[in-house]
Amino acid sequence: MVCDFVSSDSWVILSPIEQSIKRKIEAVGTPLKDWDIQINYGIKTGFNDAFIINTEKRDEILANCQTEDERNRTAELIRPILRGRDVKRYGYDWAGLWLINAHNGLKSKGIKPVDINDYPAIKEWLDNGGVAYNGKMYKGFSQIEKRSDRGDTPYNLRNCAYMEDFSKPKIVWGNLNLTASYAMVQDNSFINAPSPVIVPASKFLLAVLNSKLADYYIRQLGVTRNGGYFEYKPMFVEKLPVPQNADTKAVTDIESYVDSKNETAIDKAVYMLYGLTEEETLYIDKKGR
Repeated sequence: MVCDFVSSDSWVILSPIEQSIKRKIEAVGTPLKDWDIQINYGIKTGFNDAFIINTEKRDEILANCQTEDERNRTAELIRPILRGRDVKRYGYDWAGLWLINAHNGLKSKGIKPVDINDYPAIKEWLDNGGVAYNGKMYKGFSQIEKRSDRGDTPYNLRNCAYMEDFSKPKIVWGNLNLTASYAMVQDNSFINAPSPVIVPASKFLLAVLNSKLADYYIRQLGVTRNGGYFEYKPMFVEKLPVPQNADTKAVTDIESYVDSKNETAIDKAVYMLYGLTEEETLYIDKKGR
């Protein structure tokens, strides 16, 4: 057994093969925290029962708009939202849920907070309440007024400096999973915290994150819970070393495997990227899913 004291955070006792795998991964890759990307948590509403609605409620709100102009403004403010449970490996099953994106603006870019008075139909819902998307009763303004996690007014969401990132292609995942389950979302959908998000997204990075090698490495950084669940926090994912200047053909091949959903080929190609031996790949295979 070998003691690894390299990390400033902690040390662990590794077998010779585990030590070899760790060194190869860290020699080839650059930690994601040092990439030109942003890794953050999804949107936080402070009260999901009010700000997350189903399609039926969205349609009702739009039907209550008094003018076409109000209806267009309102439709633009209500955006699709995913939950961690909706995200699968390389895809997602949208549950027909929507976020009332009553954001608090971005002062650094001169974007003002949403004025709820410009959205009377939304205000009516937030003021009066009704049956929420999950079947619970939302009792109206008094419930959003007393929440501490809010913006300038009870109608506004808390500050979110990376709000615009949700309009870009992004990689998302559920924070608590049995195995790596990352997906790329191309549209302007949000994802609900505590699920994380990476911007910008690429098929190459998506493939590496979903690979057995990456899952093996990340899971060594935390504790697996009862039932085999692991919390894929940004603080763990950002430590994954990924090659920034991988061979162009290797990147192209891996991206093509994503398109064809050939996970066996992805795992093999990622192992080759890091120069692992057959013995080392078999070791990870036995440890993984």
